[in-house]
Amino acid sequence: MKETIEKAIWAHSRWKIHLKQAIETGQSNFTVEEVQNPHNCAFGQWLDSAHGRTLPDYLEVFELHSAFHREASQILHLALAGQTSEATAKMQLGSPFNQQTAKLVNKLAEIGQS
Repeated sequence: MKETIEKAIWAHSRWKIHLKQAIETGQSNFTVEEVQNPHNCAFGQWLDSAHGRTLPDYLEVFELHSAFHREASQILHLALAGQTSEATAKMQLGSPFNQQTAKLVNKLAEIGQS
């Protein structure tokens, strides 16, 4: 489980890079629909598994993960629509996206330490 948690932390932390690139280029390897669905990523699929459902604080992690994907998809939508200043604003320090990323990563790190 620890390796899965570490991979999830790394993958979800990298979304800042993916989104910044989408804002800069107006393009992404991901669709808004793919990003919006928390069951599409490897961690979401693991979380849906029987093993994933045994994760400590499963419901909290599930909600944090879903909220993260909602925020990321909104930013990607804006980026692909050419609304760069709006997308950039949604990534600023203290934004819901940054808050959700921090909450998810911190919760996963806490679980990974136990």
